[in-house]
Amino acid sequence: MIRFALILLYLSLAWACDSNAADGKLIGTAGLMQLEGAGGGGIVPWATLSGYDSRDEISVNAMATRVEVNDFRLNVLGASVSIYDKLEVSVAQHLFDVPALNTQIEQQIVGVKYRVYGDAVYSRFGQVSAGWMHKRLKDGDVADLLGAQNAERGNDFYIAATKIHLGALAGYNIVHNITARATKANQLGLLGFGGLNNESYKIMFEGSFGVLLSRHLAIGAEFRQKPDSLGLGEEHWRDVFVAYIPNKNFNVTVAWADLGSIAGGPQQQGIYLSLSGSLQ
Repeated sequence: MIRFALILLYLSLAWACDSNAADGKLIGTAGLMQLEGAGGGGIVPWATLSGYDSRDEISVNAMATRVEVNDFRLNVLGASVSIYDKLEVSVAQHLFDVPALNTQIEQQIVGVKYRVYGDAVYSRFGQVSAGWMHKRLKDGDVADLLGAQNAERGNDFYIAATKIHLGALAGYNIVHNITARATKANQLGLLGFGGLNNESYKIMFEGSFGVLLSRHLAIGAEFRQKPDSLGLGEEHWRDVFVAYIPNKNFNVTVAWADLGSIAGGPQQQGIYLSLSGSLQ
């Protein structure tokens, strides 16, 4: 999966120099690829599917992301296929470095998202999609040590609604999204699932807001609620991002991320950098 994602990202970068992508969607309206591999923002899945495929096309997408905060580093590789702008299938791999313990936590995620209703641009009430993510830890020793209810695997279920308003803010396009997620995941699942404080699913809310300053540049902010099942003071996530979208085949996103407390380590803040590519 890692090799596939890297090869696809390389091909997307190469093709971006001389290829015209599908014409079915306006540039910038397909969103990005988020940390868990789904189409969306940086930390929040949106109702939009990754890629610019129209309803008679297929897109293949890949991303490489790095998040570096005070005490931890997270490297992500992911790939997805969007089919007829209706169904998205994604995979992602997390490598979470914990220098203080001289260890690395590996997690693999498989996701499916289905567009239930509408279109983010042209439907009055936007687009609504439902998604599922299956998360599996390769080594759950740290999660088990911290008291996770399940140190091997877990599932997230979510519903997302996204609306893009053309020319709505002083002539600029704006996008807003809200996602409701049923989850047991501790820190995306990297610290296992559930715990003494919570052995059942919790509904967490996530949101994004962005402004397209031009066809190729967007700025925005995101918020993601997190459950504190382990009693370690897990806090909600926030970021402020800038995305450069030179064409439909490639984009780069830089963000300042505030991830709060992670495994008892307070004030985890730092840089989020993501590159993604798409082939139609």
